[in-house]
Amino acid sequence: MVSMFCSVRSAIRTWTMTMTLAVVAACGLTIGLAGAPAQAANFLQKQIYMTGANYDGALPGCEAALGDIASRFSEKEGRFWNSNLQILGFENVRQTAFSPWAKATIPRRFCSAVALVSDGRRHKVDYWIGEDTGLIGASWGVEWCVVGLDRNWAYNPACKMARP
Repeated sequence: MVSMFCSVRSAIRTWTMTMTLAVVAACGLTIGLAGAPAQAANFLQKQIYMTGANYDGALPGCEAALGDIASRFSEKEGRFWNSNLQILGFENVRQTAFSPWAKATIPRRFCSAVALVSDGRRHKVDYWIGEDTGLIGASWGVEWCVVGLDRNWAYNPACKMARP
């Protein structure tokens, strides 16, 4: 029993020393790099990796996102809230704003609609379509909120955070 205790204590001491050396080495590397003069970007970095924001503002209309909203809504309700609610249709689809912020920000089209939900009620839906905000930034993406059914309060109060 004593030998097992000693071996555990020895392992902890070895691990502590190893971690201390790693921290010291990382600090030394950081200090060494901080003192190095800055280098200009090479040709490859200028052409591929350091392009910066390149938005053209070409976004689909408000109607293009409705299918995604309906499918993601039913998936969220069934998966997380044990509910069989679905969006059956949309009406009064309209744009509320287009890129209302500074020029260098991600272009967004803000929209609203009224959703007919399977519980027989109509709920306002606020959503935005953003350029390069889809899967791995490959295309446009959509963020949405159904007023009265934002159960995790992600856009609280009353979906205000999904509006411009």
